[in-house]
Amino acid sequence: MLDARARLCDWNPAMHAWLSAGLAPDLLLPKNLAHLVQAVLEQQRAIEDVRVAVPDGRQLLWSFFALTDGHVQGRARDATETLSTFQQAQQARRLYRLIIENTTDLISRHTPGGEFLDASPAAWALLGYWPEQLRGTRIQELIHPQERDELVQRYSRALEQDGYLTLSYRIRHRDGHYLWFETASRAIRETYTGSVVEVVSVSRDITERVRSEEHNRRLQEELTHATRLATLGELASGIAHEINQPLAAIVNYASASQRYLTAMQADAELVQRLTLGLERINSHAQHAAEVIKRLRAFLRKGPRKAQRINPAQLAADALRLCAWEAQQQQVEIIQQIPAELPDVHVDPVLIQQVLLNLLRNAIEANQETHPDCPSRIWLTLSQDERRVHLEVTDQGPGLAPEQLASLFTPFFTSKEDGLGLGLSMSQSIIEGFGGGLEARPAESGGLCLHGWLPVLPAQEQVTEK
Repeated sequence: MLDARARLCDWNPAMHAWLSAGLAPDLLLPKNLAHLVQAVLEQQRAIEDVRVAVPDGRQLLWSFFALTDGHVQGRARDATETLSTFQQAQQARRLYRLIIENTTDLISRHTPGGEFLDASPAAWALLGYWPEQLRGTRIQELIHPQERDELVQRYSRALEQDGYLTLSYRIRHRDGHYLWFETASRAIRETYTGSVVEVVSVSRDITERVRSEEHNRRLQEELTHATRLATLGELASGIAHEINQPLAAIVNYASASQRYLTAMQADAELVQRLTLGLERINSHAQHAAEVIKRLRAFLRKGPRKAQRINPAQLAADALRLCAWEAQQQQVEIIQQIPAELPDVHVDPVLIQQVLLNLLRNAIEANQETHPDCPSRIWLTLSQDERRVHLEVTDQGPGLAPEQLASLFTPFFTSKEDGLGLGLSMSQSIIEGFGGGLEARPAESGGLCLHGWLPVLPAQEQVTEK
């Protein structure tokens, strides 16, 4: 204890342990001890939590109390761990506040129903609302109406089942325009029942990223369309030939039918010939119409429209488009297509473009090795449990290993007048439907281009988009 003159009168056993460690008494007491004792006696009040740093790194907390006999009692406790924990907590709070107040992402807390409990200051920069303005607001009120119902259902279901969810959606700014947000949310559960009591979310503005992706998608569509136009230009003579044949037949049968009609009186044979001629006119006219329809579909510009279709039908359409070119180059296309193949879910026009590009490349490769001579290419379709495979194999010169590694690189080409975009575009198109495209040397010495698409289960109902 300490008397009124701040003299040390006695030590408790705990303090003896400190002294036994070789520490001088003055190092264990506050430096302003005399002032503290005087204040306790004059004011008749206790002074607590006076910190003393001991040279060995420990921290003491002193408390001083006035006694009735005019002395002051001092008590000290080792508060090293307590003060260290408190200091760490203070630092953590300062760091948390620093992050919350300066991050560009919006950090928010919500009720399970979506009501804002709190939000970081980034709410003003991102949405035009101060955090206190958002409190009590339901986030559903800010989500774009076209996405609101679906997002709310996904949000509730995922947080209840998995405890976390990341999604992208449109949210309304205070000014009225909409932004694209990406939000990662995690559920906070009650310890004993496991029920969701709160949701913590981190959101960021991805509007520029979405716009950039949309711009890239449009550029991809433009490039795909330009490639189709270039292909059409190269096929112009074949198109003219294919259309001229049925049109010439139509003219011939129409002229003959007119002659028969003029000469017809009661001759049954002439009537039969006239009927047959008119039927053939109709058949060839329909064929010409189908050719034009396929060409218009091939050239049509617009977003892709995926649908269920059989790959054998895609192969047949592509073969018809390049049949005249193959005939002119004396190339026989051997088809190895099973009677039954599972459907795939693709845009027929785009996959037709891929097949046509592979077939035309094979025809050109054959011509390089077999100019003015008959040659063959093989179109093979097959399947396994998960995929439909398609292969186009030529009898061309093949490619060196270093060329094979760069075959699908944009603007790489082994042709003098080639752009190097056909195979790159074909690979991008087929990968867009969950498939792939690769190249390998063929056993015949040429090149084999192997593509695959995921099988569409027979019982699955597909909604066209």
